[in-house]
Amino acid sequence: MIIYGKNIIKEAIKANRVIYNLYIDYKFKDFHFLNFLKKFNINFQFLNKHQLNEKSDNSNHQGIVAEVEDYKYKNLDSFLNKPDFQKVLILDSIQDPHNLGAILRTVEASDFNGVILGNKNQVFLNGTVAKASSGALEYVNIFLVENLFKTIAKLKKYNFTIIGTDSKAKLDLEPKISLNKKFLAFILGNEGRGIRTLLKQTCDLLVKIPMKGKINSLNVSVTAALIMYSFFEKK
Repeated sequence: MIIYGKNIIKEAIKANRVIYNLYIDYKFKDFHFLNFLKKFNINFQFLNKHQLNEKSDNSNHQGIVAEVEDYKYKNLDSFLNKPDFQKVLILDSIQDPHNLGAILRTVEASDFNGVILGNKNQVFLNGTVAKASSGALEYVNIFLVENLFKTIAKLKKYNFTIIGTDSKAKLDLEPKISLNKKFLAFILGNEGRGIRTLLKQTCDLLVKIPMKGKINSLNVSVTAALIMYSFFEKK
């Protein structure tokens, strides 16, 4: 997996991700960052900007690119019995890596416990996602499952209430809907078509975000952020 950018690579190193190769621009002048690499005994080699562009397939790398081990998705079953595993997002066919990265960044800042991804029609973790998350993917529990329908059925067995987002829903998104519902799983759908119809039918509740504007839609990452902070619990 290729990642790039100072903060993203710094968080990967701090999270003990295996760094196979690290490449730095000849003109890189961030001595604080170089001292950080020295502290963690990270070796690197110099390349020119054109070579770094090719390595990262991107020009927005801040002069530093790394080849790292792939993200290791977590096993959902090992979390379901944990008493503090109470709030998760389920992403149905999110295809924009910037949206996924932005969602992961907000999950890390909130008190949600993880993100469930299906393995079809879904963008997976890559350098663009890592960049958009500002390195937050290193600290978020991310679960890759083969079948979202079976996963939702399993969550229900563990007393999760499944809540879908739908602009045509009758119920507005409000924290009060969580009363007496300790375990919550929110489904967010594809950027263009929303949640698949059959998946929507598995929901216990459908909610919409109340809006007054003429543009009756929000970016999926914004919707995710509003949901997470509607249910944020200050400890």
